Amino acid sequence: MKQFIQQLQRRTPLGWLQLSHEKSRLLVALSGIAFADVLMFMQFGFQSALYDSNTRLHRSLRTDIVVIGSHSRNFQRMSNFSRRRLYQAMDVPGVKSAEGIYTSIMVWKNPQTRKNTDILVIGFNPDKPVFNLPEVNQQLQTIKQPYSFIFDRGARGEYQQTITQIEQGNSIKTEIERQTVTISGLFKVGASFGADGTLITSDENFLRLLPQQPAGSVSLGLIRVQPGVDKQQVIAQLKSHLGNEVKILTHEEFIEFENDFWSTNSPIGFIFNLGVSMGFSVGVILVYQVLSTDVNAHVKEYATFKAMGYRNLYLLGIVFEEAVILAMLGFIPGTAVSLGLYYLTRNATNLPMYMTIARAFQVLILTIIMCAISGAIATRKLRSTDPADMF
Repeated sequence: MKQFIQQLQRRTPLGWLQLSHEKSRLLVALSGIAFADVLMFMQFGFQSALYDSNTRLHRSLRTDIVVIGSHSRNFQRMSNFSRRRLYQAMDVPGVKSAEGIYTSIMVWKNPQTRKNTDILVIGFNPDKPVFNLPEVNQQLQTIKQPYSFIFDRGARGEYQQTITQIEQGNSIKTEIERQTVTISGLFKVGASFGADGTLITSDENFLRLLPQQPAGSVSLGLIRVQPGVDKQQVIAQLKSHLGNEVKILTHEEFIEFENDFWSTNSPIGFIFNLGVSMGFSVGVILVYQVLSTDVNAHVKEYATFKAMGYRNLYLLGIVFEEAVILAMLGFIPGTAVSLGLYYLTRNATNLPMYMTIARAFQVLILTIIMCAISGAIATRKLRSTDPADMF
């Protein structure tokens, strides 16, 4: 290792010297790589925000096992099933509790703009809390009141004045499904790709808004197992006991169930993956143009090296050195610009767009691969060059 480092120190940095000799060409190359990195960063960021935002409510559920209708697609499109299945689940040894909750996308009138928009409404029995959300659990008595709801302050839209009034202790009147309701409190979850915001209330208030929905049909079943009981064994018994009307999932599988919908059954997941591929392809093309131009401009110098006895591997190493230098230098402004765009996107959409070390490392590796591919393509002519043809 010591000898290798000494060899590197003695080696003339031809790759850097060639790149820095044409500063305008270097700046163009770095701009192209930074642009490609920004594309990849944004697509990865949106993809991560897609999964994180759509599973925040899932992760906050107080449950070990989740029961859903067999035709459910995702949290906003649950298929109801009979509450009897939860009563039957209580007969399974090891089950501590089984609670049902209601969910539905409803039309409500924005209290601030008075415009109709969709919002996710969740109802549950306040005497048996189902969320690990302190703000919700502190307002259980509030949502017991008739037509009383609490609102997600992280919702996407024009709600600043409404939120300010509620924080000052005032209640806000508005309409949901053409019925007058009261917004009496706030909590924080955040918007998602599936819903701009969330309202939480009691199961009784939920059913008041949808009188056509039978009280015996629930959207979600939350089962908690007794301490020390094998959860997988309980799941196996539940599957055989409850039949095909429902699916039995662990809490983690329920989160993955939501992610699978957005990644495979929704066009959004495909679009983000396509965006990453496009950014990668754009980078390959731009870097290839720079390296190819550089090789052609110095082809006689390369031919002289070959005539002096240098092998193709040494010459290819120079081009790959340029590729790695471009990747590292272009990655820096690309990351800086992406950090700013993440901040702007997070403030504008309330989506969880954050830079992570893992994502930065992932994009850096893709950038190096991108530049290496470009270098490999650009050196095709160099490998076949005959020094005698150059003079």
